[in-house]
Amino acid sequence: MNGSIVPVVIVGAGPTGLTAATLLAQYGIEVLVLERWDGVFPQPRAVHLDGEIRRILAKLGIGTAFDAITRPALGLRLLDRDQRVLGQIDRDPAGGRNGYPEANLFDQPELEALLRANLEHHRSVTVHGNAEVTAITAETDCVRIDYTDRLTGSAGTVRARYLLGCDGANSLIRAAIGAHMQDMRFEQRWLVVDVATTAELDQWEGVHQVCDPERAATYMRIGKTRHRWEFRLRPGETADDYPDVSRLHPLIRPWTADTPVEELDVVRVAEYTFRAQAADRWQRGRVFILGDAAHLTPPFIGQGLCAGLRDAANLTWKLAAVLAGNLPADLLDTYEAERKPHARSMIRLAKLIGMIMTDGGELGNRLRGVLAPHLHRIPGLTAQITSGETPPLRRGGMVTAPLLRRGLAGRLVPNCRLADGRRVDDAIAGRYAVITTAAPTTAQRECIEQHGGILLTAERDGELHRWLRDARTTAALVRPDGTIQRTGSKLTQLCTDIVDLHWSAAHGTTLEQHEPEAQTPPSTRESAGTMANPDI
Repeated sequence: MNGSIVPVVIVGAGPTGLTAATLLAQYGIEVLVLERWDGVFPQPRAVHLDGEIRRILAKLGIGTAFDAITRPALGLRLLDRDQRVLGQIDRDPAGGRNGYPEANLFDQPELEALLRANLEHHRSVTVHGNAEVTAITAETDCVRIDYTDRLTGSAGTVRARYLLGCDGANSLIRAAIGAHMQDMRFEQRWLVVDVATTAELDQWEGVHQVCDPERAATYMRIGKTRHRWEFRLRPGETADDYPDVSRLHPLIRPWTADTPVEELDVVRVAEYTFRAQAADRWQRGRVFILGDAAHLTPPFIGQGLCAGLRDAANLTWKLAAVLAGNLPADLLDTYEAERKPHARSMIRLAKLIGMIMTDGGELGNRLRGVLAPHLHRIPGLTAQITSGETPPLRRGGMVTAPLLRRGLAGRLVPNCRLADGRRVDDAIAGRYAVITTAAPTTAQRECIEQHGGILLTAERDGELHRWLRDARTTAALVRPDGTIQRTGSKLTQLCTDIVDLHWSAAHGTTLEQHEPEAQTPPSTRESAGTMANPDI
């Protein structure tokens, strides 16, 4: 690899890096992934993803395989310290506006195995394990990446047109571009416990949140035999205080009840410090950071892994278009402009939920006891939580919205079923799309299709028709990532927009869909580097 130049190098083969590599490969982009570790990292970490991210997994081609390893959660149940139900917010496991369940519980090593197996369908991606990146250097028209083979000690160099740093919370790439994590003022130490058992615990199949400042806790069943608990540690406590199941049993007994201790197999006990942080910059020149390298969120709304995959979905189609010459390179600046405010908004929400659930002492407990049973009566709250819709992207170069009325711009298009049985995402398939309630002319249809887009006519009384009508518009321009770029009443104008974008069918190819059987190949986790070149 010494001296070679590839279009994109990705540092880190965790879920964010593998997702970015797959999405780029679907556009025919050659990608090299450098990963510090080798094999599937066996410890469970992330356990939740929402309906928006389930849509991304479908685009990757692993949706059906993922469904075989996931459990849709029924919602959120708030409990007091004595396990009495304070309130409950239900979610429909059949799915919502995203077309899939809005709360999906899983085991991360199994997800990583699916992502790695899926790369076998994309010859343009090479994953190089045991490669520890040591430095990156900006050159005239590329980035030089130096790395060391951890098995042989030999040094290597590769050059890339663009570099994506998906290398985790201790990111070398973040340091190399001179970015720093900004503290959003949240820090709590928690004990994370994963248990396997064939015993049936007979618990409600949703997320249990114990709202108690003295011992806040979370429980969820994440697999047929897998269970996750999280307990807030008290001052002076550490994971070393819970070395085995006998010491853990008093904490988990409210859920395990009479299950014999010997039937509970502790998979992992670890201490985590939950933080709220976001990098002050996400890009420098040809280098970008994604996932935990760019942001860290408390786990209370299950958005850690989700944020990283949203980063990948937002950046990769733009990068593919720039490499193909269809979009100007300066539009890559919209990645940070769009994703940073969104990520910070979700982090603030997670902070708020965490504080509501765990802070306030005895007064907080009393207030929760009074208010929690009535949460479902707050106008719009339940709908907001259960819809699975995150905040819209801000106005900018790739999101055009009126100043006085937000409308649909910046939001995701509903992933409903079309008349032919396909979902909207399947029809769009990584292209630009125009959705309209008006009958297009032949010239309008040909214009869109000749420029690599697709035109969808919303059927009267269908979900897309109602969606546009409720927003008081007749047409929407949808980006390849499913985001509404703009709406309008004149279909001709949206056709002109696609022409102006120079989005070409020759390069903006339709995403190939694959639904392979679940496999268990080697996988890797997001890595952390130790050296950087501050001149990047």
